[in-house]
Amino acid sequence: MAERLKRSGLVGELSAEFAGTMILILFGCGVVAQVVAGGALTTPPGGLGNHDSIAWAWGLGVTLGVYVAARLSGAHLNPAVTVALATFKGFPWSKVAPYALAQTAGAFVAALLVRWNYTEALAKADPTHTIKTQGVFSTLPANGNPNLPVHEWGAFRDQIIGTAILLLLILAVTDLLNTPPGANLAPFIVGLIVVAIGMAWGTNAGYAINPARDFGPRLASFLTGYGGAWRDQYGNFYFWVPIIGPLIGGLLGAGLYKVFIGRFLPTAEPEPPGRIPAPDEN
Repeated sequence: MAERLKRSGLVGELSAEFAGTMILILFGCGVVAQVVAGGALTTPPGGLGNHDSIAWAWGLGVTLGVYVAARLSGAHLNPAVTVALATFKGFPWSKVAPYALAQTAGAFVAALLVRWNYTEALAKADPTHTIKTQGVFSTLPANGNPNLPVHEWGAFRDQIIGTAILLLLILAVTDLLNTPPGANLAPFIVGLIVVAIGMAWGTNAGYAINPARDFGPRLASFLTGYGGAWRDQYGNFYFWVPIIGPLIGGLLGAGLYKVFIGRFLPTAEPEPPGRIPAPDEN
């Protein structure tokens, strides 16, 4: 197994990042398409899910995507994670751009599949493909709700905070010197982190917390009829917010983990007496 992993090299890692991110977006954008487009056509409207089902499906998408990719690439699935790990965990900087491109490509292809599969529902619910269903693919300030006066800078703040929470918790869960989940449950816990962020931090900007998750589907929607994909409901250029905000937030969250937790953890050492038989007991 080790020899096969070694032979796979960067190509195998990028393939895993592509596939894992594709799984994430198939479930994530898929559930929003079901709730927004399909739900708009039920009687009464809203019969195919709500915010909670969206949060759970995104979290499960993360879990399943991580299980797909973890063995080969570590399952970053998010450029903000990749940049943070390169900054604080020794991940090679030479791999950052290839990983980000593979993640974005996986998100793009997955969004095209969602767009194709939900063609009829999207056309019926929103014939001119406007801001009404743009949120199926990419995020908007206040999820496109004009009654909540959040604009791009408020959403930018939100994305920094949300991604900082994500990275702080990811590092806590995956740090072998801390108390990581056993029995290969880390992907499930990471998925629950995303569910929790969606339920607590989803109002102001739709919790993209991942540049690839937003840009790939945004590009896919633009190329398939959503001419306003780069702007928000106020007409402002918005696409940069869920790119720059998460990159900053990821660095902030990883840095906070290192400052408050990581530097105080004990280094790897033998198990204390009583945990395993001492050599002279054999």
